[in-house]
Amino acid sequence: MDLESSEIQGWQIDMETNTKPKITKTEDEWRAQLTPEQYHVTREAGTERAFTGKYWKTKEPGTYHCVGCGTPLFTSETKYDSGSGWPSFYAPIDPANVEEHTDNSYGMTRVEARCAHCGAHLGHVFEDGPKPTGLRYCMNSASLDLKPSGNK
Repeated sequence: MDLESSEIQGWQIDMETNTKPKITKTEDEWRAQLTPEQYHVTREAGTERAFTGKYWKTKEPGTYHCVGCGTPLFTSETKYDSGSGWPSFYAPIDPANVEEHTDNSYGMTRVEARCAHCGAHLGHVFEDGPKPTGLRYCMNSASLDLKPSGNK
């Protein structure tokens, strides 16, 4: 076993830097795990149509996890109705779990949000959100898995 990194069930852990795990899977493995819509959104940077996703109007308390790897990304406490038709949050649970990249597709410049652990495309980040951050994490429902709180 390589002492600088190890791979356990698709998780690649950098032992030297102790960075968060990265998941490595083949495209066939992703296709077997995800629905066609989830695959299109998370692996091909697709976008679901506005007002059609499973979570755009959900008010149920809980934690939203990455559909690809289960990493906790957002909590219902930071979710709000942005009127955009996609689930919107003003902050991630841990900023280290959401990577931001410049996206120049469709003739515009935006900030793309990806899962830091498996690289899943989540959505985009805009600077028109509410206080306290002023940010709107506009996510695709197909990239998220809501784990309801036990307090029903």
